[in-house]
Amino acid sequence: MSDPASSTLNFCAACGQPLPAGVLSCPACHQLVHSARLEELTQLAKAKQAAGELGPAREAWTEALTLLPPDSKQAAYVNERVETLGRAVHAPAYSGEAQQKKEQPAWVKRLGPFSGIASLLLVAFGKLKFLIFGLTKLKTLATMLVSFGFYWELYGWRFAAGFILGIYIHEMGHVWSLRHFGLRASMPMFIPGLGALVSLYDSPRDAREDARIGLAGPLWGAGAGIAFLLIAFVPAVPGGQGIWLALARATALINLFNLTPIWQLDGGRGFRALDYKQRLLIGALLLLLWWFTDGGLLLILLAGAAYRIFWTKDHAEEGDPIAFMQFVGLISLFGVMMAAIPVRQ
Repeated sequence: MSDPASSTLNFCAACGQPLPAGVLSCPACHQLVHSARLEELTQLAKAKQAAGELGPAREAWTEALTLLPPDSKQAAYVNERVETLGRAVHAPAYSGEAQQKKEQPAWVKRLGPFSGIASLLLVAFGKLKFLIFGLTKLKTLATMLVSFGFYWELYGWRFAAGFILGIYIHEMGHVWSLRHFGLRASMPMFIPGLGALVSLYDSPRDAREDARIGLAGPLWGAGAGIAFLLIAFVPAVPGGQGIWLALARATALINLFNLTPIWQLDGGRGFRALDYKQRLLIGALLLLLWWFTDGGLLLILLAGAAYRIFWTKDHAEEGDPIAFMQFVGLISLFGVMMAAIPVRQ
């Protein structure tokens, strides 16, 4: 026979009755077990929302929801807050110039015609800080160094450093998007020879949110690839032009592969938010790119798209125009980069 005391976590702070393990409210007086933590999360969520940080606010409410009895009035209220913030989090992706100006700091607005440039620089600086922040995480840094050593042995330290940086930027794009939507996730963990991964602790609300998160990696990866390509044409570039062209091509390769619209690849997640017509247009674009560039990887993407178009019934009823345009732009960019950058023998 089990000891009843073994199933008790503590005692109710209000009435002193013993609390069975796992309960969220006292069976005797109905006092919430985690009332102190719930108060902290409530204040945090309200402060974040007041500051315009909708993703973190939603994350705080989501944690609070796990500490409330599912059938309680408090849970119903908090669940409504989570859903409302979830819809609001999407707004920046669809908002126009007025919304963007509203979110600009006052000093940026005072710059007049230069405010747009200042705003872009501010966003870029924020993302740079975020990339540096990721390197402070021990698991990320340690596994990155192991992978760096692995690629160093194969291709030399210069290519290894750039290649690892390109993968890191790709994965941090996912993390940035996840935090934007208020979803919890790990920082990147590198696996030698296989790239890197980010573990999700929360699930996206819908296919549109999942698509934005999935395509964020290749979007950030595009930035890395373009940067490598531009550096290659800097006079007297360190390491020589060849290494930077090789990095640009390798970055385009791994990001284009990730856009294959199957399984849990970034392209597979992006395809979930596209309707039937949008998928057909993506397929036609892949066919044209393959026809004019003769890229073998594009043929693989075309086969994946054909499977999702003709053999599955999971297309969205109402397609996401943002995800569609991102898909078109990324496939075109990486396809052209693969064709234009020569393979060094």
